[in-house]
Amino acid sequence: MPTFSASILSSFGRSLFEAGGVPPDEAGVVTTSLVDANLCGHDSHGLIRIPQYLQMIADGRLKPGAAFQVLRETSALVVADGGWGLGQVQAHRLLRRLVDKARHSGVAAGTLQRCGHIGRLGEYAEAAARHRLALIGTVNNHGYGRAVAPPGGVEGRIGTNPICLGVPTTTEPVFLDIGTSVCAEGKVRVCFNKKQPTPEGWLLDARGRPTTDPSVLYTEPRGTILPLGGPQAYKGFGLGLLLDMLVGGLSGAPCSHPHIAAPLGNAVLFIVLDIEQFAGAEHFLKEVGQLSDEVRTCRRAEGVREILLPGDPERRSRAQRQAGGIPLDDGTWQQLTDLAHRLKVPVPEAS
Repeated sequence: MPTFSASILSSFGRSLFEAGGVPPDEAGVVTTSLVDANLCGHDSHGLIRIPQYLQMIADGRLKPGAAFQVLRETSALVVADGGWGLGQVQAHRLLRRLVDKARHSGVAAGTLQRCGHIGRLGEYAEAAARHRLALIGTVNNHGYGRAVAPPGGVEGRIGTNPICLGVPTTTEPVFLDIGTSVCAEGKVRVCFNKKQPTPEGWLLDARGRPTTDPSVLYTEPRGTILPLGGPQAYKGFGLGLLLDMLVGGLSGAPCSHPHIAAPLGNAVLFIVLDIEQFAGAEHFLKEVGQLSDEVRTCRRAEGVREILLPGDPERRSRAQRQAGGIPLDDGTWQQLTDLAHRLKVPVPEAS
């Protein structure tokens, strides 16, 4: 398993994207997002995505340089069309507009249809928190990726439909970024690339039987990912279902649909709140800080060294990997080197 510094992978990623026809500024935005996902420990949203993105560009399904088209706009609302541009590029364009509107109106909401995969939702919560804004964000798969079956079912009906909630504090933001399924599809793909079984409790095969074989998601007949919630999986499935309905219904994109056969990207819903214009930033930050301290100092069970808040694992992983490098599994690295050879991009040496 080779290991690389973040700077080396950033340079390599930008070179791959530029060789694949992506403008330099957009190549930088997307690569920064992917490398940061690897730094945060979310390899499912990291450089493993580069071959997928570049194949979609080569097929004409993703369009580098696409305009951000506003379909409807008010003082607190943006409804936009990403024109199948790169997801991180278009999502940050949406967020910047909403930040400005939230500062003016207190609350701003925006949607985006026809957008490539936007990556790790926590990235946008962290960006909003730098402006002292809270964020609620979710996406669906623009109709594709029906990997999650309803409880009792054996056929996928919705995607893994994540939700992210993030708030600023006087120090680091607290943000929760989770799928409404037991795991993200990308985490199964990482196991598939590593030729390793998934943990128990993630997957069902096409007959609805528990399995640890990641290939069930990528071969016919397809298996499914379990909803979040274990014995009460209706909670995770219900949350994912309603998010799918909201994102598809509000954005103009489709909800999960059986006749969309190829992956496209995301439809997006962001809601941004200015803490100052509610009960005031002073009150918000005092209460959030007090509650954070109360959680961290909770009496611990035997053998537990510390209690973490949402966002802490990502920050710890980022610090560790910035110091010691980012490991890439052999399967992902082979895909990247094969791609580099095709595009005539120099392959860096592992550290």
